[in-house]
Amino acid sequence: MKPLTFTDENFDTEVLKADKPVLIDFWAVWCGPCRMIAPIVEELANEYEGKVKIGKLDVDENQGVSIKYGVRSIPTLLIFKDGKVKDTVIGAVPKSHLVQRLKAVL
Repeated sequence: MKPLTFTDENFDTEVLKADKPVLIDFWAVWCGPCRMIAPIVEELANEYEGKVKIGKLDVDENQGVSIKYGVRSIPTLLIFKDGKVKDTVIGAVPKSHLVQRLKAVL
């Protein structure tokens, strides 16, 4: 399963009203570290299918959400649960670090 695509338009429905935790990878095409973490996000989308909604949000195309949540450097990964930010990870981190953070919200 590929990561979902989150946008300013679908954010409320897909993230804030989600019935399970949501991991969002804030990224941009020109961002080198974003490309480094992309395969990890894809692996997690497969491994956590049905348990966690995992997707990406392009900060250049969706500035509203990025500004609202204070995303200043990318990649930034936010974990939401019950419509609230539960965790923030900034930078390209090892997969084990993200797995640990996801387990904390499940």
